[in-house]
Amino acid sequence: MSEGISQFLCNSTFDLNMQSEYEILYTWDSSPVNHDPIRIILSPGVEGLKMRVSAPFFNDPEAPTGQPRKPFPGLWDYEVVESFFLDSTTDNYLEVEVCPHGQHLILLLSGVRQPFQQQLPMVFNAAITGNRWAGEALLPWIYFPPNVNKMNSYAIHGSGEKRTYEALYPIPKNEIVKGQKPNFHALSYFGDFHIQSIMGDGWEKPGSDLWKGKP
Repeated sequence: MSEGISQFLCNSTFDLNMQSEYEILYTWDSSPVNHDPIRIILSPGVEGLKMRVSAPFFNDPEAPTGQPRKPFPGLWDYEVVESFFLDSTTDNYLEVEVCPHGQHLILLLSGVRQPFQQQLPMVFNAAITGNRWAGEALLPWIYFPPNVNKMNSYAIHGSGEKRTYEALYPIPKNEIVKGQKPNFHALSYFGDFHIQSIMGDGWEKPGSDLWKGKP
């Protein structure tokens, strides 16, 4: 890791004993990735969950036209890393997308592919150093649905036939059918996740008016 990115990732203090680290090792259909894996670290933040990304910089597609540190609609069409946090009893989930160029996108969904809030504000900073990039986002607790118990993370890069879709928890090869396309909203493949493993057993998520009235 370059010195610039290493310094960027260390700008904020956190408890090394209270974090979860993930590496995206496979494409969406369970083939091994052909590059250094994208790394995601989740740790405690002030009034939210800190999400840090360290990844190769593919520089493909070109940067979005939007302003850095601002929401950008349709960010999934660019080079992004995404994390989804799901309450599997209700199919309510938070989708977070971050881009090496500094744009981000937050969606709150109630039901598969059913967003009811989009382009919410978020603190996110990114830095590109050579052929790598690093980013740090603070995900406010009010964006998380109650009782999150599953998660998945994804990465997308490349253009045209080189467009590549990667998944932390991919679809097993023996379950892929002919003509199947990448589907990041296949909630049944998400892995187990409990925020208390990061925040501590006695921690309780603050309430949120954003989720009131949802199943």
